[in-house]
Amino acid sequence: MMDTRDCACGQTTVRDDAARWFVRLQEPAVDVEEYRRFEAWLAEHPQHRDEFQLLQGLWTATDLLPAAGRKALWETPPARSQRRPMVRYAVAASVLAVAVGWGLFSGLNPSATYTAEFATALGERRHVALPDGSVIDLNSRSRVQVHFEKNQRGIELTEGEAMFSVEHDTSRPFVVEAGNGKVTVTGTRFDVRRDAAQTRVAVEQGTVKVQSLDAADSDFVSLTAGLGTHIDAQGNGAAAYAINPAELTAWRSGKLVFNNASLAEVAAEVSRYREKPLTVGNDKVGNLRLTSVFKSDNTDALLKALPSILPVAVRTLDDGSQEIISK
Repeated sequence: MMDTRDCACGQTTVRDDAARWFVRLQEPAVDVEEYRRFEAWLAEHPQHRDEFQLLQGLWTATDLLPAAGRKALWETPPARSQRRPMVRYAVAASVLAVAVGWGLFSGLNPSATYTAEFATALGERRHVALPDGSVIDLNSRSRVQVHFEKNQRGIELTEGEAMFSVEHDTSRPFVVEAGNGKVTVTGTRFDVRRDAAQTRVAVEQGTVKVQSLDAADSDFVSLTAGLGTHIDAQGNGAAAYAINPAELTAWRSGKLVFNNASLAEVAAEVSRYREKPLTVGNDKVGNLRLTSVFKSDNTDALLKALPSILPVAVRTLDDGSQEIISK
């Protein structure tokens, strides 16, 4: 890896590129290919990662600015929708400029305490950059609380689903709590989904340790890439089992992938993306199997297609919800 002094590009250019990437990654939808381009840019030179992490820290450190400085940042003039990316870039650049003026460059501590909360509405996806360089992708109707301390990076998934890409730091474990389960890592990529009946963990890269909240330190399930587990509402964990990470995290690109899934499972998943729940009429219908791919932002298309795929019909109930029944 090159030394920072060998970087052929100027600091201003790198900082501008970092700001552009930062703004783009705050958009609700970032596809896999674009995220890979971002990771490739980070890997090109140590200065790229340094500037990006610095901007992350500055963005979350705006609470440290005096009231006048914060007001100057957030009172951005209204703009037409097509100009919002440029407005957001201007705000990001303003954070850099104001931070220089208030001397935050020399005062930021990557191990400092940090607290925040992030949430998504129905049908929304959100990409969140954390001050340590880790990122969280939130699925529809999801919420996380972030609590970074000196010796631990803590996350609580209070509802929904999130994909975590964790910056490696052996001195500060990254711990995710969800329902009755807890996931501990130092650097990896994994998905956590919290439902009423269970918390599910799926690993795409690296190694994670999964255990119930009240378990002894020695009582855990170790997962590597391509493995998953779940912990039920009573805190009982399952042994590691094979999963398909690409299918389970297809929601990041706006897809619902069903591979021999029961209609009961399909209905539960689709309900996450609709105002009113989708249910099955009985166990016979719920046990029918479906293999297909649909867009998460157009679940109506799935409901229209079902009767041509399986011997079922979809009816609308008085409260506006819908039910899958036998033909």
